[in-house]
Amino acid sequence: MAGLKLNYKIIFHFFGLLLLFNGGFMLLSSLISLIYKDGVTLDLFLAGIAVLIIGTCTMVATLKHRKEMNKREGYIVVAFGWIVMSLSGTLPYLVTGAIPSFTDAFFETMSGYTTTGASILNDIEIIPKGVLFWRSITHWIGGMGIIVLAIAILPLLGVGGMQLFAAEAPGPGGDKLHPRITDTAKRLWLIYFGYTAAETILLQVAGMSFFDAVNHALSTLSTGGFSTKNASLAYWNDQPLIQYIVIFFMFLAGTNFVLSYYLFKGKILNIVKDEEFRLYFKFIIGFTIVASLLIYFRADVSQSSILHPMVFGELESAIRHGLFQVLAIVTTTGFVSADYTLWTPFLTVFFFGLMFLGGSAGSTSGGVKVVRHLILIKNGFLEFKRALHPNAILPVRYNGKSVSGDIVFNILGFFILYMLSFIIGALVFSTFQIDFVSAVGLSASSLGNVGPALGDFGPVNNYAALPPSGKWWASFLMLIGRLELFTVLILLTPFFWRNR
Repeated sequence: MAGLKLNYKIIFHFFGLLLLFNGGFMLLSSLISLIYKDGVTLDLFLAGIAVLIIGTCTMVATLKHRKEMNKREGYIVVAFGWIVMSLSGTLPYLVTGAIPSFTDAFFETMSGYTTTGASILNDIEIIPKGVLFWRSITHWIGGMGIIVLAIAILPLLGVGGMQLFAAEAPGPGGDKLHPRITDTAKRLWLIYFGYTAAETILLQVAGMSFFDAVNHALSTLSTGGFSTKNASLAYWNDQPLIQYIVIFFMFLAGTNFVLSYYLFKGKILNIVKDEEFRLYFKFIIGFTIVASLLIYFRADVSQSSILHPMVFGELESAIRHGLFQVLAIVTTTGFVSADYTLWTPFLTVFFFGLMFLGGSAGSTSGGVKVVRHLILIKNGFLEFKRALHPNAILPVRYNGKSVSGDIVFNILGFFILYMLSFIIGALVFSTFQIDFVSAVGLSASSLGNVGPALGDFGPVNNYAALPPSGKWWASFLMLIGRLELFTVLILLTPFFWRNR
């Protein structure tokens, strides 16, 4: 069998472009370092220059490339692009000494770009501000990168949950923002940037310092979860307004960004009629009621050192913390306002289950995505009808239009592959002498890009205790979970690399 002929020049041209983005944001981080005089300005500047030089040389060397890109090359650009970003993104940690270990630096960077928010840093507050800003900006780049991929690129490859929003399928994306992919991406970036600026201003008005406000806005809109405080958002438990602002923007970040575009265009009915949005909203309300009631009536807060002893003295506090943690897990943001594993055993299992939900397709959230659950539920109910009426044609309908069988099978295949990946992930973690609860929590959290896990790696702990091999495995799970499984795993199949 002849080897596969790939257009390597266009692939590396894209890699060069990604490196230019990375280098530019490193220079911005060095500017932040200069402003706050944290002592690592030159280190960050040199890291940025080095990445810019490599990116520029790569682009210049591949200028004369064939413009067309086929599906195989698209898969390679998407999957390896994230790896290129993560490898180069370790430089600010390594050159400043903030994270001297390459394994730890790669883990932190991959966690940033995949918007997982899992960290190996034991004391975040002693890290130089320029490095902390870089850490948060990796979230922001990765979050918007996922939106552009999901809306504009993955449907062209025929994979991912956003297949529902391709031109031939029903859903919000069927009414395209703009016929050209580049213009669609620009509009989405504008919305994303606008939300980030708005949250920054609101958080500062509510009492956060400007630096903290910027970093938490970058983390919230990307549904990342990196914080500038060791206690995460629990640091502001005595300032409810700050937490409500974060709650609001977590909700927005977990919705399809196309719906935000409709909102600004005044097409409110498009939002109200969207089935995924309605189910997402109902999930949040229903899960919050369950969590809040259990917190209010049954939670043992005396054991939770992260909490102020009077935090749950009123119903408002119970509702706020219940809503906060439900949104943080469902949207895979991973911020922490309390150690929910100490509330009740039921709530521990409850939040573990929410790790498999995910936000809306076309959002910055990780996880399975609400639209997939919706299609699976609808198809499940239709199977009962088909059993009674075997000759009837009963298509799955989404937003009033029938969903093709190919898409239903794609979603079924994705769900099976997701659960297999979770099981294999937990099995591999168990080989590192990690207990059962911690292993399943690590697998679910890494694959779903959630951040906090269970057991030894729960909400008030971090991933520093993971052995090096465990960190590399978690990084792999983060990557495949972020890129919708198929996009990465297809590269591991022999037929991908064949001509036919």
